[in-house]
Amino acid sequence: MDNITRRDRELPYISDDAVMEEQKVCRRILQRLNTVDRSDFDELGKIIKELFGKSENAFVNPPFYCDYGSHIRVGKNFFANYNCTIIDVAEVTIGDNCQLAPNVAIYTAGHPIHPASRNTMYEYGISVTIGDNVWIGGNTVILPGVHIGSNVVIGAGSVVTKDIPDWSVAVGNPCRVVKTITDADRKYYFKDREFDPEAWEAVCRMNGWEE
Repeated sequence: MDNITRRDRELPYISDDAVMEEQKVCRRILQRLNTVDRSDFDELGKIIKELFGKSENAFVNPPFYCDYGSHIRVGKNFFANYNCTIIDVAEVTIGDNCQLAPNVAIYTAGHPIHPASRNTMYEYGISVTIGDNVWIGGNTVILPGVHIGSNVVIGAGSVVTKDIPDWSVAVGNPCRVVKTITDADRKYYFKDREFDPEAWEAVCRMNGWEE
């Protein structure tokens, strides 16, 4: 079995010449993305579309780093802020309306923990899945194999080692659920600060709610 097949089946594999040829394609795209005029939003949009393939209204603030790009699946209205890193050895699937704050890192890649096994150059990739309407706070690290549900907030600086259920606020290292999001949270934009009447009217209108 060749190493590309092994990698894509989430088996131990070695980054041989064939694997690195695939990465070269991505590196050329990233070189353009990370050096283009950052006020040229049209050109940025074209490069992002080339990097991710099928995407709708996705935007990335450079610099951005990944291994393949083609292993990343993003839904509608995806946004990644500055200095995001997605090590997409395995697939990373991200739902609609997801936001990644600065310095978020998503890792599907890993290495054996025993040094003798690790020194053989075998590594692996285990997929990561993120649901819809998820906000990942700055400097968060998401580790291989994690599933984050929909309507979730991950607090800044978290290290996500295990699955996080829907409608949760989770924080910490290791990341743990600290709160379930309910309808009572709708009126607040930060801690105990409520939306002002003008903004709340707009929020209700955009969501089809009755005030």
